[in-house]
Amino acid sequence: MNLERRVPQNHILRKINEKIDFTFIYKEVRDAYGINGNVSVAPTVILKMVLLVILYNVRSERELMNTIPLRLDWLWLLGYDLTDEIPNHSVLSKARTRWGVKAFRMFFEHIVWQCVEGGLVDGRKLFVDASLIDADASNNSVVDTHSLKRHLNKHYRRLEKRLDDIVPEKTTPANSLSRPDTTPRSTTSHDIL
Repeated sequence: MNLERRVPQNHILRKINEKIDFTFIYKEVRDAYGINGNVSVAPTVILKMVLLVILYNVRSERELMNTIPLRLDWLWLLGYDLTDEIPNHSVLSKARTRWGVKAFRMFFEHIVWQCVEGGLVDGRKLFVDASLIDADASNNSVVDTHSLKRHLNKHYRRLEKRLDDIVPEKTTPANSLSRPDTTPRSTTSHDIL
């Protein structure tokens, strides 16, 4: 079976493989490897594995290693065949320890820059990731206070008109209602807007 023929020509991984030169990694990590000992997983393969984790939102390194043999496109990108042994998940954590966080940040920036130069990033669609914060509020508890106050003000005005009809002298004029606050609020936590 030929994996090269199984990956469509317009596949995103094929485009990435054509536009990005992963070999820059060898120069960057050469001091982290010795000349004796077991043959290690190629740094380019490790970098491509990390890229797969990011691109496909893989939850863990174990999940990545379990999924690689099932995905022909991933096998193709990594240079593996159907019968090749897939490395243990610890390969990635060892590389992270050996190379360091600063190196991985540089690798990421280098790859993104190559994607921009290669025309893979055009800026028409943006995705944003956000950090989670601890809060005593549920997303289901957020209400649109503008709509709620408008609804309440409508009923308040009806009630006020009825009271005007009953009591000729009232203490609050009908037009004295303040402008509603349009800020969304949580019904379970007053600290969360």
